[in-house]
Amino acid sequence: MIYHFSIAAHRPRHVAGVIAELWGGDALLFPPVSKDGWIVLAGDERRSAIEVYPIDTVLREAEGDADAYGESTGHAGYTATHAAIATSLTQEQVMAVAAREGWPAKYRMRGGMFGVVELWIEGRQMMELMTPEMQAEYVASMTTANWRAMLDAFRAPATT
Repeated sequence: MIYHFSIAAHRPRHVAGVIAELWGGDALLFPPVSKDGWIVLAGDERRSAIEVYPIDTVLREAEGDADAYGESTGHAGYTATHAAIATSLTQEQVMAVAAREGWPAKYRMRGGMFGVVELWIEGRQMMELMTPEMQAEYVASMTTANWRAMLDAFRAPATT
């Protein structure tokens, strides 16, 4: 189970606001790592959250008995970091938010198992949004047995 994770954005306040809209949550200032950091609180029973930092922020290990801290590097780019998050919105509503923001988005079926709306925040950070129907597909399909069967099929030699 994931309680929170972080991403970086060119416009952290704006991105946090859009994620809050998609999630049905709240976006609030979150300065412990960066004075321009934001946190989105889902308001769910797990208290799920997404921290959004300025694009050039990296986390560094602190010496001794101190918390990790944020540092500006001046670098920006794509990242492999992504998440699939639940939304109560319909696919059409998610696509409308993406269109309004000018962010690429499309429906994708992952491995023939579950659907997602692949949303590219600011055109560079992927986030997978799952409507209630997509969440049900995910829960039904993401079992160890199903994953092993998919891997077995992937490894099976092609026959001609």
